[in-house]
Amino acid sequence: MIRLLVAAVLAALLVGAPSATAAERPNPADLEAELVCPTCKTTLDQSDAPVARRMKAYIRARIAAGASSAQIKRELVDQFGPGVLATPRKQGFDLLAWVLPLGGLGIGLFAVGLLAWAWSRRRDAEPGETDALDPALERRVDDELARFE
Repeated sequence: MIRLLVAAVLAALLVGAPSATAAERPNPADLEAELVCPTCKTTLDQSDAPVARRMKAYIRARIAAGASSAQIKRELVDQFGPGVLATPRKQGFDLLAWVLPLGGLGIGLFAVGLLAWAWSRRRDAEPGETDALDPALERRVDDELARFE
């Protein structure tokens, strides 16, 4: 049992080791998808503006120099401002960009649930009420049905 546990831990460490080194060395394509061109306001991987080309070259040079993803992003934010990040920060006023959609979704789900609950209660409150047919129309329906029997 202990040997199995030790083998599982070693296997997890061996599998996790390449991902740790991959986290240290960023991929240019990943960074380009996470950063926005300040000129055309699209991600760098979709932009071909001169500024975007310079930013892509800068990213590749910094990766070759051994910089981490966080360092490169921080340097670009210092140079171009926080608008260069494709996703808003999770602090301060930018936190609203994360909270408002989730809050709106929660409020919408609550409203739909409340309406469904009210609708189901209203239908249960009127079980015996049905619209009665006109007696002449009811006789006609009975006569028509009697023909098919």
